[in-house]
Amino acid sequence: MNSRPTLLGRAAAIVRHVLGRIEAIAWHIAPPLLRIALALPFLRSGLTRWDGFLSLSLGTQFLFEEQFKLHVFGGEYALPAPDQLALATAIAEIVLPTLLIIGLGTRLAALGLLVMTGVIQLVFPDGWANFHLYWTALATSILAIGPGVVSIDRWISKRDVRFCSPGAR
Repeated sequence: MNSRPTLLGRAAAIVRHVLGRIEAIAWHIAPPLLRIALALPFLRSGLTRWDGFLSLSLGTQFLFEEQFKLHVFGGEYALPAPDQLALATAIAEIVLPTLLIIGLGTRLAALGLLVMTGVIQLVFPDGWANFHLYWTALATSILAIGPGVVSIDRWISKRDVRFCSPGAR
């Protein structure tokens, strides 16, 4: 009768150990996966906005000037400064995802894409269930847990700690 609690206790300890190892591995894998999952749709979109190096496509200019409208307060309104907004969007859709993928300025890049998602929601109000909710969840997760171990941000923070610690002088 004494062996039964011991057997259950051992089984519980093994399960706790295995789950602990899975959690430790997930903490290394999840942040880069979140960063890549959020970055890819924006990067793919950003790559379509250019006709060449620093040459915004005519299609992108047309979309921002004529097609894209803000849907607020039950009405549709033209985008303010559409040419400048098109250029800023095209740059942001390349720079922010690139920063996310390499893990540099990760939280700021995620915040930038979260703000962009909010604006996109105002332009495409029906997209929340298919895209915007997903992007918001990814960006919020990155903001909450940070860049992860596999990132330039982590490498920089480790160097800062090492160079700023009293023992490093």
